[in-house]
Amino acid sequence: MLWWIGNAILLLAVVPILIALLNRILAALERIRGASDEILAKGVTLTGELDGVPEALAQTTRTINEVTGGATRYAGSVAKLLG
Repeated sequence: MLWWIGNAILLLAVVPILIALLNRILAALERIRGASDEILAKGVTLTGELDGVPEALAQTTRTINEVTGGATRYAGSVAKLLG
C-alpha cells in the first residue's frame, strides 16, 4: 500500500516539477542558441571590415616613427639648452 502512495506522490508532484525545470532549461538553451547565431552572423560581417587593418597599422607605424624622430630631436635640443 505504501508503494502505491509513493508512486502517486512521484507522479503527481515530482514529475511535473521536473518537467517545468526542464522546460526552463530548454527555453534558456534556445535563447543562447539564438544569441550565438546572431554573434556568428555579425562576426562574419565583421571579418569583411578588417581588410584595411594591415594598411592602417603600417600607416600608424610610419606615424610613430616620424613622431619618435621629432621627439628625439626636440629632447636633444632641450638637453643642450638645459645642460
